[in-house]
Amino acid sequence: MEFNKEFDASGLACPLPIVKTKKALADMTSGQVLRVISTDPGSVCDMAAFAEQTGNDLLEQGSENSKYVFYLKKA
Repeated sequence: MEFNKEFDASGLACPLPIVKTKKALADMTSGQVLRVISTDPGSVCDMAAFAEQTGNDLLEQGSENSKYVFYLKKA
C-alpha cells in the first residue's frame, strides 16, 4: 500500500505508540496515509480504538517480520 509518511514505534510501550502516532498525523493533511510500525502487542487493539475515536481510517493492519504494521488515513 502506498503511504505518505512512516513512523517506526518499535521498542515503545503503551501509550507511546498512540501518542507519537497522533503527533505524526497532526503534521499531515487530510487524505494522506501514515504507515506505523510497532512491536507492542497492545497496539493492535489500541490503534483500532484510536482510529475510531479520532475519525481517522484504519485502512489496513497486519504484521511484517514479527512487527505490527498499520496504515492510517488522516480524516
